Amino acid sequence: MTNKPTAMPFSELALAPATLANLDRLGYAVMTPIQAASLPIALAGHDLIAQAKTGSGKTAAFSLALLARLDARRFDVQAMVLCPTRELADQVTQEIRRLARAEENVKVLTLCGGTPMAPQTASLGHGAHIVVGTPGRIMDHLTRGSLTLSALNTLVLDEADRMLDMGFYDDIATVASQCPKERQTLLFSATYPEGIAKLSQRFLRSPKEVRLEERHDDSKIRQRFYEVTEDERLHAVGMLLNHYRPVSTIAFCNTKQQCRDLLDVLRAQGFHALALHGELDQRDRDQVLIQFANRSCSVLVATDVAARGLDFTQLEAVINVDVTPDPEVHVHRIGRTGRADQDGWALSLASMNEMGRVGAIEHAQKREVEWHPLAELTVADNKPLLPPMETLQILGGRKEKIRPGDVLGALTGEAGFSGAQIGKINVTEYSTYVAVERGIARDALRKLSAGKVKGKKVKVRLMDE
Repeated sequence: MTNKPTAMPFSELALAPATLANLDRLGYAVMTPIQAASLPIALAGHDLIAQAKTGSGKTAAFSLALLARLDARRFDVQAMVLCPTRELADQVTQEIRRLARAEENVKVLTLCGGTPMAPQTASLGHGAHIVVGTPGRIMDHLTRGSLTLSALNTLVLDEADRMLDMGFYDDIATVASQCPKERQTLLFSATYPEGIAKLSQRFLRSPKEVRLEERHDDSKIRQRFYEVTEDERLHAVGMLLNHYRPVSTIAFCNTKQQCRDLLDVLRAQGFHALALHGELDQRDRDQVLIQFANRSCSVLVATDVAARGLDFTQLEAVINVDVTPDPEVHVHRIGRTGRADQDGWALSLASMNEMGRVGAIEHAQKREVEWHPLAELTVADNKPLLPPMETLQILGGRKEKIRPGDVLGALTGEAGFSGAQIGKINVTEYSTYVAVERGIARDALRKLSAGKVKGKKVKVRLMDE
């Protein structure tokens, strides 16, 4: 069925008072359309297939549903969320933890590849309520016996279409077959390919369906196309950046080689750019994403595969360096900007050879695209386009029991900086990353190196672009 619900407050749901109070503290007053359509069904215990665009609030929808069924006094894995990528799993884990603050001591673990098994196994040995992970690593833990699912009551398949695109059908089937049959299964997806129906028939019990055919708000995402020759294409990206001056931009390329070539061009032009592609190891990938998310990097150059599952709250522009052959991918690309109440630019470069692809996009969007000449692009400001923040890396993380508050306290205490000068703080297993205003970065580096964090001397470095 297709639902078009009107705005509803969370208070109309059958949620615990503590949960509603926490939602109010988090600023969650009115449900998004997918939340309003899916949450009453999920809270009633039905299996569910929910389709809505990326960034529509699906994570909170399934998180609130699985938390409502959780018994925090029982220290067993009662809910599991399967995700296509580690980055999405990390984001989901963070959101569940925020929403779980209404209940004390809810333990959420992320189980993904690219990191050692041993620490994950040790954490599972101490017990957990919810696990979020990628199919391959979940299978590894099931095979080794470090993860047991006998108490599981909720299975969530997040971004199911992407997992199918990445060839995870058999892995999903293996994991689902080891879950109790008497469980609730929630499947969330941005699109509805054939494999979704196959999954549903095999693993869901009489599921309810919610499909929201939402279009991206044209008033929020302003699309423009520019015709280029192949020789102009990479240089034109810099022209767009200097004209529109976005703080944060994702530049999508169709190939890894195009990513590498564009990165070289942008850096030669003085832009702070980083690349995200399949050849990066997990540590480098994590560092790239942290710097971009905390606004220490102006441009993230990425392929579609590398950028799967990523969701950035502040993204002023998307540049399609190459036109994708799949109109649906184009919609997902541009939908990463213009989120919530923010505006965004979706700027596309197209050669004569790509006009057929542009036509397919026009057909899918049911309107003609808006063309502009490259000649109208001017340098809006002679100053270089610099990101507002820089990132300090502290050697020491969760293993050393460092928390964000410890770092913030060190910078705003003896170091003498204001809280407004400090940005995002990311604590990983072995490192801590803190964004600081560009103007104070070297002073902050000096003072942190000379001072202490949590009563101990720490090694600190300023990360290179």
